[in-house]
Amino acid sequence: MRNIIMCSINISLLILAAAGISVMATASTTAASSRFDYADALSKSILFFEGQRSGRLSPSQRMTWRKSSALHDGFDVHRDLVGGYYDAGDNVKFNFPMAFTTTMLSWSVIEFGQLMGPELQHALEAIRWGTDYLLKATRVPDSVVGAVGDPNADHSCWQRPEDMDTPRTSYVVNKQKPGSEVSAEIAAALAASSMVFRHSDRAYAAVLLRRAMQVFEFADKYRGSYNDSIAAGVCPFYCDFNGYMDELIWGASWLYKATKAPSYWNYVKNNINYLEYNNIVVRNVNGNPVPSSQGGSITEFGWDAKHAGINILVSQWVMKDPHNSNPFIPKADQFICSILPESPAPKSVSYSRGGLLFKPGGSNLQHATSISFLLLVYGRYMKLANKVVDCGNNVHVTPARLVSFTRGQVDYILGSNPLGMSYMVGFGQKFPKNVHHRGSVLPSVAKHPQHIDCHVGYSYFNGHDPNQNVLTGAIVGGPAEDDTFKDSRFDAPQSEPTTYINAPFVGVLAFFKALHH
Repeated sequence: MRNIIMCSINISLLILAAAGISVMATASTTAASSRFDYADALSKSILFFEGQRSGRLSPSQRMTWRKSSALHDGFDVHRDLVGGYYDAGDNVKFNFPMAFTTTMLSWSVIEFGQLMGPELQHALEAIRWGTDYLLKATRVPDSVVGAVGDPNADHSCWQRPEDMDTPRTSYVVNKQKPGSEVSAEIAAALAASSMVFRHSDRAYAAVLLRRAMQVFEFADKYRGSYNDSIAAGVCPFYCDFNGYMDELIWGASWLYKATKAPSYWNYVKNNINYLEYNNIVVRNVNGNPVPSSQGGSITEFGWDAKHAGINILVSQWVMKDPHNSNPFIPKADQFICSILPESPAPKSVSYSRGGLLFKPGGSNLQHATSISFLLLVYGRYMKLANKVVDCGNNVHVTPARLVSFTRGQVDYILGSNPLGMSYMVGFGQKFPKNVHHRGSVLPSVAKHPQHIDCHVGYSYFNGHDPNQNVLTGAIVGGPAEDDTFKDSRFDAPQSEPTTYINAPFVGVLAFFKALHH
């Protein structure tokens, strides 16, 4: 591990060159973007995960206002389910978005870990906090825990995780009541993380990979949606609107990347066209379905839809292989062209006047961070294959263009926006102070050791004082499309952070940290 962390600047420059940035370009752009300390942002983006930890906290816990919580999770089903992450500002462990978070943290390290410097160790700890729990959630064969904590009871309380007295119900999928999407995403997370630990803990990596293979087999053999099997534990909070085939193909893609076993690659190729006929349900801000004219699936990526991520991931090994490049490369290119403002192609995003990309629904920064990550990764693969993307009308997209576009999104999030507001808590001089997050709003156990009951906490929520505890590194849902931001706990779509907003941003920030070092 020491060799990985203490990589030389020459290695960093080689990696940057692989992303389409020359040493001269690095020097020339440093001054223009020096207003942001990307290294500090990277450090804080990883620290945030310590604020979301569930279970028994370690002595090395740096976000010290958080204490151990939910130490009896799994008791109702006679399992040890202690650990993992709370997904957002509540105290439920939703394993579908938690697994996606773990996949994206792992992918961030796989692509950009060499650029993280001393923060790499903290990133590995963040991943392992997730994978240790996911191993527990999949310990019983042909059975996967999909969530822990009664979400309706939890959302009726405003309570510190250390004080929870709402039911910690465990919601489990199995042969009779399957959940292919949550199971396949967990398989993807375990496969991706096995690659992360391959050099530092080979035994642990082997455990992760074996479990990934077993869980994927279960997800594929017993097909069905967890919407039907454990709806009370996941809907409407994390219903799967998109079907489970994308997760199965995503899981197989990661297993192929981790194992190079032809069976997984054949699975991907044999099933990928299924997604062509199953466009996602696009919903407006009120949750109502609306017609989609954007080609649907290929432009979507997040905890629920893996389509664009599949094509970008697979492109790494098919970009120079005409026999296998279709449909992956054309669809990845189409995704790129649907994002960039100068492209004549139909857009899958809109833009605020300040330049932030938007997609329908709340918690918009999840799209800005995940799309930014995909663009940087695709730029790396393009550079290695000496490729440009032709969007038509003489618009040709280079890797350097993807970097410059992504930097615009990153800088907007960190403060280069009409409000001069950093949307990362604790970064910069002006950032959200009224974050929709129970542990951040309520006084810490150290300051208020007495138990805070379910409804008593609302007196703090309804107050006008800033949050008592700074959830350092948390990226909130973000501004409205007119670039306004209320900084109100009552506006959860704007002020609530989530783990899956931060996870892809870790890799993005590592890239720009090295670029402007």
